[in-house]
Amino acid sequence: MEQKAYIHSIETCGTVDGPGLRYVVFFQGCNLRCQYCHNPDTWKVKSGTLMTIPELIDDVLKYKSYMKFSGGGFTACGGEPLLQAAFISKLFMQLKEKGVHTALDTSGSIAPTKVSMLLEHTDLVLLDIKSLDTEKYKNLTGGEIKPSLDFAEYLSEKQIPAWIRYVVIPGMTDSDDEIEKLVKYLNNLSNIKKVELLPFHKLGEHKWETMDLQYRLKDTPVPSPETMKRLRGIVDEQWNGGQNDGE
Repeated sequence: MEQKAYIHSIETCGTVDGPGLRYVVFFQGCNLRCQYCHNPDTWKVKSGTLMTIPELIDDVLKYKSYMKFSGGGFTACGGEPLLQAAFISKLFMQLKEKGVHTALDTSGSIAPTKVSMLLEHTDLVLLDIKSLDTEKYKNLTGGEIKPSLDFAEYLSEKQIPAWIRYVVIPGMTDSDDEIEKLVKYLNNLSNIKKVELLPFHKLGEHKWETMDLQYRLKDTPVPSPETMKRLRGIVDEQWNGGQNDGE
């Protein structure tokens, strides 16, 4: 029987989930419950549309010329794509055989040893770090921080290129101290190619309301341009650009 995956949606010309123009698949299922999630409708695994690897690859290859011209490729997002790691591992392997760059957007909340085969076929990891504060991470996501840090360190050990994504939430993750702590941690890793600070937004609030879920950040404002500029300045000044020499 042909292996299938549960898919929430597809974006054929994405520009924010990795380099270049990308074919982005949002896989169903997530093991975290982030307060600022803009796609809570991806939480349930067995939902959405079932698709096979040949079906996906046939569609992806329609856009290969755009990917090649722009330095783009394929990105697996979620939800948490690692919940369907076996499928994505085979998909990535076949995409790479056809010359398509592969990227994985993940919170790293699953032990890397359990998804090592997938990571072997992954050209770039977009790793979401919610917070380095244990209690704050638990409050924001409902999960534990250790798996995410283990994941980050595994990527560094295996020299798998990674971009770090960090959401700036006013009153929660927007302090100078928080960003300095993040940069200090990243300076111990040698595989980080980019650090993205993403402003908190409420584009998914209506989905929470539609699903009759309590949106706890309803009264939280979006970060000001001044705040984003200040925090970006800290990163630019203190991050070593992934040039850790291992000492």
